Parts: sequence; C-alpha cells; structure tokens
Amino acid sequence: MRSPPSLRPIRTAILTVSTSVARRANEDRSGPALAALAEAAGCEIVAMEVVADDFGLIEDRLHSMVDRGCDLILTTGGTGLTPDDVTPEATRAVIERAAPGLAEAMRAESVRHTPLGMLARGVAGVAESTLIVNFPGSPRAVEQLFPVIAPVLGHAVQTLRGESSHGSRHGG
Repeated sequence: MRSPPSLRPIRTAILTVSTSVARRANEDRSGPALAALAEAAGCEIVAMEVVADDFGLIEDRLHSMVDRGCDLILTTGGTGLTPDDVTPEATRAVIERAAPGLAEAMRAESVRHTPLGMLARGVAGVAESTLIVNFPGSPRAVEQLFPVIAPVLGHAVQTLRGESSHGSRHGG
C-alpha cells in the first residue's frame, strides 16, 4: 500500500505569550506542554519562542513563523480579559481567513471543565498556508483542549498544502 503524501510531518511552531516568562520571572510550562502534545500527534516542532504580552511583538513573531513556512503555529497565553491579553488581536492582524470552528470547539470543551472557559478569547485562522490556533496560557487548559483539535490538524494542513481534494480549485 502506498503512503499518502500527508505523512509529511506538520512543521509546527509554538509561541508562548507571557511577559513574566519573557522576563524569566516565571517558567514556561504551557509551551513545553503544547509542544509535547503536538509531537505526540505527529507534528515536528521547528520553533519554540517566548514573547512578552505586546501586540507588535506577537504580530512580528507570527509573521516570521509564517514566512519560515510553518504549517501550524500554536500560541499559548494572552487570551484572557486583562488589558495586556492581546494575542487574539495580534493573531487577527496576521490571519487572512478565520477558522472559528476550532476556537468554538475549544471554548465548548473548556466550559465543560470550568465556567470561566467562556471568558477565553482565543481565535484560529489561516495566514497564507499556515494555520494559527490560540490556546490559553495554562498547562492544564492546554492538556484539556489540544485533544479537541488534534483529530482535524492533519486534514487542515493537508488541505492548506493543496494535498486534498478540498484544497483543489474546481467549479461547482
């Protein structure tokens, strides 16, 4: 049996958004947790970075990761209600098309664990051919929510690469 081309690893970048982690006042626990889950799901981690809660810095790092040809960018942190939680806004500035079903499914799962889950503001969308998904900044939330989107990541990336019939341009 021939292996489908989709078995190419999903080139994945992890971006932790946290001023305290960037200043080395706290340890990054969410980024490594997200990386471990992504690797277990078949992703190849090609970059792991930390940036402060700053719109311009987040936007710059996301653009850089897209430009490097990452298939998938997973962010963690900066999705709450505090004034410096600007990850969703910076992500919206980078993406060209929203993929709201991912964020909606993650919020629905989060609410199953805590009513505070409905306060999460994470978004998901596509920049060029890169899928970007925002996760909360809690390792526990990352562990609870990654399994929600994991089953569709391969298909999404395959489609964005043009390797599935859904990615083809045809009339009708």
